[in-house]
Amino acid sequence: MNSKRLILLAIFGLLSLSGEASAKNWILEMHPGYNLKFSSSDKDHVKEYKDLVDNGIVVVTSFFTTPFPQLFAVIIHPDRHSLDSTWQKDWNIPGFKSECWMVASGVASWLNMLSPKTWDNASCEHSYKEIRKTQQVITHELVHVYHGQFNASPDFGNTEGIDWFVEGLATYASGQCDSVRIAEVKNAIFNKKIPGSLDEFWTGKLRYGLSGTVVMYIDNIYGRERLKQLLPFNKKSSLLSALKLTETELLEKWKAYMLNI
Repeated sequence: MNSKRLILLAIFGLLSLSGEASAKNWILEMHPGYNLKFSSSDKDHVKEYKDLVDNGIVVVTSFFTTPFPQLFAVIIHPDRHSLDSTWQKDWNIPGFKSECWMVASGVASWLNMLSPKTWDNASCEHSYKEIRKTQQVITHELVHVYHGQFNASPDFGNTEGIDWFVEGLATYASGQCDSVRIAEVKNAIFNKKIPGSLDEFWTGKLRYGLSGTVVMYIDNIYGRERLKQLLPFNKKSSLLSALKLTETELLEKWKAYMLNI
């Protein structure tokens, strides 16, 4: 048996998987750097899913120039009920029901995702057939995994005012901060329709573009190494202090930068 692809088929009456008790047949594959868990209903598609994860890992580690420091799990759920059950326990929100656009989430120790083959029917914003966007979504969540492994709050549950940075970093590093989003942000700046604080950046229709372009600005002006040095901070005040900027200064410099690219 190939030691790099050890497959364990576990048939339990009750299986604890990332906080979820479920009467399913789960398969575990152990890969370099991560363990892949999926239900028997996905066994015919797992090669495609593994390729998406592996491609995402390459993008993330190339962006940050270092590997993931810790082992993590990738858990593929066969349906939204299974995904919601896990999130209810992991996030300590009994009865939580995910919105239709929610298909995945990543923290330091795991990436939970809805089986991509179901996205066309089970999601209102994502289509598995749009392979580039599907790849970017999975890469986005892998950025969260990487970030969480360095952050003072590995699951981002104890943070203050850094939603814009957490989500902006994942948007930018995954390639989702594209020319369309950049153009939308430039137009909003020109028409003075930008929120007045960073706390508001991860809200509304432009949240990906707003948050992603601020991180793009930091990366291009201060450099990749400085950007990496921000990963441990879980408070906006600490992050701004590391950049030696006030929030107002960062926003004004970012606006000027955006209008000149």
